[in-house]
Amino acid sequence: MALTATIYKAELTVSDMDRDYYATHNLTVALHPSETESRMMLRLLAFALNAHEDLAFTRGLSSTDEPDLWQRNPDDTLEHWIELGMPDEKRLRKACGLARQVTIYTYGARAPQVWWDTMKNKVTRFSNLHIVHVDPDSEATLAPLMQRTMQLQCMIQDGQIWFGSTEQSMEMGLTTWFGVSPHH
Repeated sequence: MALTATIYKAELTVSDMDRDYYATHNLTVALHPSETESRMMLRLLAFALNAHEDLAFTRGLSSTDEPDLWQRNPDDTLEHWIELGMPDEKRLRKACGLARQVTIYTYGARAPQVWWDTMKNKVTRFSNLHIVHVDPDSEATLAPLMQRTMQLQCMIQDGQIWFGSTEQSMEMGLTTWFGVSPHH
């Protein structure tokens, strides 16, 4: 019997003073059977960091052809490809060729640094690529926020990111490894 995704609802309020973007998004998020709770919450954080009215979750882990999130333009061209993990060079080349901007969020304790050490000389030609590492301590604070119905807030000011629920909010530790944030 095939395992099915578990559906979560999130009301995500974004106050991004750095981009002058303020909105509340009502999101439906599917937790893939092979996905951890932390990773699903990282997808919500990635949504908040790149919030836009045209940003959407994709089939994600259910499709090898799509990133975790993308922003499509009205003419169906790909504006922003957002992916979690450690994609290989071929996938990065594909993403950078398809989208105007590409953002990769790496996470985990040791593996991302090993991945980055092998990739950093290979990605220098991609001017539309932005690679960000999520601090393992910040990642660990996300899973406890997960509920079937969530009310989440994200506040961004002067490069500082606060993410959480109505009960608790934590400062997120993110380090840019490559590229310039498309928002600054």
